[in-house]
Amino acid sequence: MSTIAERRPPSRGARLIRRWPVRGIVANIALSLILLYVVLAALGPYITPFAPNQVGAGPNLSPPSSEHWFGTDALGRDQLSRVITAARPALLSAVYAVGVALVVGTVIGIVAGFFGGLWDSGLSRFVDLLFAIPEYLLAILVIAVMGSGLVNASLAIGIVCIPRFARIARGSTLSIMERSFVDAARLCGRGRVWIMRRHILPNIASPLVIMTAINLSTAEAAYAALSFLGFGIRPPEADYGSMISSSQQYLLTDPWVVAFPAIAFVVLVLAFNLIGDVMRDQLDPRSRTSAGA
Repeated sequence: MSTIAERRPPSRGARLIRRWPVRGIVANIALSLILLYVVLAALGPYITPFAPNQVGAGPNLSPPSSEHWFGTDALGRDQLSRVITAARPALLSAVYAVGVALVVGTVIGIVAGFFGGLWDSGLSRFVDLLFAIPEYLLAILVIAVMGSGLVNASLAIGIVCIPRFARIARGSTLSIMERSFVDAARLCGRGRVWIMRRHILPNIASPLVIMTAINLSTAEAAYAALSFLGFGIRPPEADYGSMISSSQQYLLTDPWVVAFPAIAFVVLVLAFNLIGDVMRDQLDPRSRTSAGA
């Protein structure tokens, strides 16, 4: 005979853990790496061994040592301190860009799919126009109008990513619109905004979450590329793209100057990619089916 404890339904916390979409060794590694970057971004000013912009903290182009673990750059600035400090703009750029794309793209997609007609035609042509312009060219054009900097570069990347979210939201909305509960809500006299908020948005959240996780790595890579070209955070502040750009001439003679910021950038992008892949496998039934086939 089973005991009362065995018959008791699982707690709310246990149910949430079971439904949590990022489980497994790969997910734990990726989450741990992202958490590490979050800690570095939050506590960077308090844990760096030197001021990140301090010129002459050590000999110029000094190799890694017990005093300067990552060596120093051409101005004698401590590389470890700058790599730690660069975690903050790296995370913020990805979050800002994807946040803009998620909000604007979702609104465009839901409105186009829900109202149809001229709304769908006009918004779809706008999205097609954004798709037609090469992404980096569009980002540079936006920055040319608004100016360089972390926020403006992130906004430019967000505008570039809007069509991806808009198409996902529109296609998912068109699918949900065929469901009977949408017709039932209309027959009950529910307003359009209420239906979009209570029925459409919750039912298209899964593909949007997957797209968000996947595009974090894309946004970070795009920001690093723009920063490499000089459109990112303003000197002497540190971020991975500008550090690699300013030190590329020393790649053959003093490789550590380029290697450490490049490794930090690759690890962050890899962690975002792993999280995106795990969430896609867990939340998208079609990917699980194809994986098992």
